[in-house]
Amino acid sequence: MRNMRGKKVFVAMSGGVDSSVAALLLKRQGYSVVGVFMRCWGGSPSGTLGIDRFASLAASCAEADAEDARRVAEKLGIPFYVWDMEEEYKKRVVEYMVEGYRQGLTPNPDVMCNREIKFGLFLERALALGAQYVATGHHVQLKRTSGTTILFQAKDSSKDQSYFLWTLTQRELRRCLFPIGKYLKRDVRAIAKRAGLPTAEKKDSQGICFLGKVTLSDFLKKYIPQVRGSVYATTGERIGEHDGAYFYTIGQRHGLKLGSKNYELRIKGKVETKPHYVAQKDVQTNTIIVAEGSDNPALYRKEVKLADVNFISPIIPNSKFIIPVLARVRYRQPLVAATLSRVNGSNYKLVFDTPQKFVAAGQSAVFYEYSDPSAVSRRRPRELRMLGGGVIAA
Repeated sequence: MRNMRGKKVFVAMSGGVDSSVAALLLKRQGYSVVGVFMRCWGGSPSGTLGIDRFASLAASCAEADAEDARRVAEKLGIPFYVWDMEEEYKKRVVEYMVEGYRQGLTPNPDVMCNREIKFGLFLERALALGAQYVATGHHVQLKRTSGTTILFQAKDSSKDQSYFLWTLTQRELRRCLFPIGKYLKRDVRAIAKRAGLPTAEKKDSQGICFLGKVTLSDFLKKYIPQVRGSVYATTGERIGEHDGAYFYTIGQRHGLKLGSKNYELRIKGKVETKPHYVAQKDVQTNTIIVAEGSDNPALYRKEVKLADVNFISPIIPNSKFIIPVLARVRYRQPLVAATLSRVNGSNYKLVFDTPQKFVAAGQSAVFYEYSDPSAVSRRRPRELRMLGGGVIAA
């Protein structure tokens, strides 16, 4: 820590308890800490995507979060700035998400935000202003050995956020600090409370940050026109209608309008039949196929193809590249054993030992160094090294 004393670090302060404690810990370690709140979705009426009540709700949330971050910085006695990144965020994150749904995918805006904004624009601007490092409140761990920076799952596996950081490379990671990755979430709150930070009891944000209390479907309908289409059962029977295949994702249960199926079964006063889940969707034909029951075989996939694969630590795959890994295709999904193999270029194939449910094209699949899956679920699992990830191909 003596070598770090006085080194300048810009901390991305979101107004939450995690980034607040990150700034606190770094100051205690002797860093010269600067707090920055990034205004990414203030909802201004200008620009491609700034509109009406969505803008109003977003602006209100952003102002409250910025004020919380400012109060923490004041408590810590560190410089604090607000950086306007709204236009860049709209172009690189929001428009990316909307276009993904328009193509029939289920994109992950949080992954893109990390790549383009937090560890893209924010990192670049901080370095230009003399920072040696940037830091965030992500629950993830870093270790530096022999010139290589290795990313590990957080100590608190229930809060681990490495899933969203698979696009990072050695170039970014060597400039990153993740101070809270070695703490359990309850310990983070305890540190904040003992230090008297105003965010100590603040609830964690949920869902996509710029949506707030607005549903994803309502948000998308501002940019993608509603076109009624048919809902089919896996048997081929037409059982309902929908407002547009764009607005649904694989595994979705709520929001399906199975009126004709209800009529057929003479079910009155109910909006749905037995639980049905989206198994397939086709935006070209504007159709959805649903499977009845959560264990329906139509909801499972044995393997997926991956595009835009990134390896965090240097790996030189060849035509015979094939390794055992632990993988997940959804945030907080339990890790499962799989085999990763190279198809060509940056395209790979992930084959699961057991079929996985609700796999959606456009989402991220991430993989970790293989370990006995039973050991991963024990009370004190060993640290898992993250290898990288990719985008699930259609």
